[in-house]
Amino acid sequence: MKSPSGALLLRFSLFLLLSWGASLVLLQLLLGQRLERAQMQQMGRNLAGVIRLSEVGLERFPPAVIAQQSGLRLATNLPIKAVKQGNRDRELRLELCKRLRHCPEVRLSNSKAAGVWIELLSPLERVWLHAPLPNTHWWPPDPLLASLSLLSGTVVAGALFLLLEVQRPLQRLERALARVGLEERPAPLSQEGAGEVQRLSRRFNSMVARLEQTELERSTMLAGIAHDLKSPITRLRLRLAVEGASGQAQADLDALERITGQFLLFAGGGQGEQKILLPLQELIGELSAHYSDQPIELRLIPMQALVQPVALGRALMNLIDNGLSYGKAPLIVELTTEKSLVVISVTDQGQGIPKNQRDQALMPFQRLDTARGGSGHCGLGLAIASRVAQLHGGRLELRDPANGGFSVCLLLNCLSTSGELPA
Repeated sequence: MKSPSGALLLRFSLFLLLSWGASLVLLQLLLGQRLERAQMQQMGRNLAGVIRLSEVGLERFPPAVIAQQSGLRLATNLPIKAVKQGNRDRELRLELCKRLRHCPEVRLSNSKAAGVWIELLSPLERVWLHAPLPNTHWWPPDPLLASLSLLSGTVVAGALFLLLEVQRPLQRLERALARVGLEERPAPLSQEGAGEVQRLSRRFNSMVARLEQTELERSTMLAGIAHDLKSPITRLRLRLAVEGASGQAQADLDALERITGQFLLFAGGGQGEQKILLPLQELIGELSAHYSDQPIELRLIPMQALVQPVALGRALMNLIDNGLSYGKAPLIVELTTEKSLVVISVTDQGQGIPKNQRDQALMPFQRLDTARGGSGHCGLGLAIASRVAQLHGGRLELRDPANGGFSVCLLLNCLSTSGELPA
């Protein structure tokens, strides 16, 4: 079985080879014609001088003598078969026409060796000069193209390696970290990429497992305490009803029952509840009907939303209870939209929570002396509402409205980009 470092080196070598090959092919396609044109220009410059000297010699000596003395390949009255004209002989002819006083005829050779026949000016007969053409095969490649492909292939291979083995796994890790706390449990990350990235992924998976275990233990503890208290509370209520008790004893028992209910709500959290598409204004109106004897004003717009109705209802009722207990009438419950978010706000006319204590107020089991004074409260109301907002991809905000008072807002991520809510 290969080690992670060996597999990583093998993948990098594969990236390198593929990048070298792709760079060579691409450079051949992009620069091959330019190099070929440059070769024809250089060949035209060299042949122009040879043609001038050969034509001067042909005025005094026969072609055989010039061929023997110069080593050039000359032919007279050459029977040339019709050969399809190509780009290289056409470019070579254009170069010779620029450099000579006349424009010689250039024909491709029909032999196996790549070359052209160039007609020379001769006073007696037609004389042809043979010139070999440079090799145009892709292999072996041109040295310049090979050097450029090695350089560019190495750069591309390094970039691909960083993208696929480092950048992409780190992006997955970043997205997974952003989901921590918003989902019941993010899916474990696959251990891919460079060694350091694999170690980060393993530690992230271990962290998520520890967080889940801690959350399970906390929820089990809170639910167990609240559940164990329910039976004694029921027996006490029964005994007080039989024996008769003062109003204060009944109030204390109601407060204890309320605290137990808050524990159960906070332990449950609504994470297992399915989201349902429903008219949000009707849900809020139904919940507000429980407070028909209280000064509550509703400002709702029709809106379809995909929510967890039980969890959202508990959060909203907590906010209404807090507003009625610690704020001043009237209480305004408003349903609006803000950019791509659904906003449910509960506004009272009181002073609210001081700004320097608002972060503390959102923490579980935190009771502020200036904002908490009634019975039956254990500092979980805002914490439950904040958790429900997070389950809906949003957040809870404490605001000071421009016209006075204090507002607690649930911002829920329910709207799509088209303005329609997700189905």
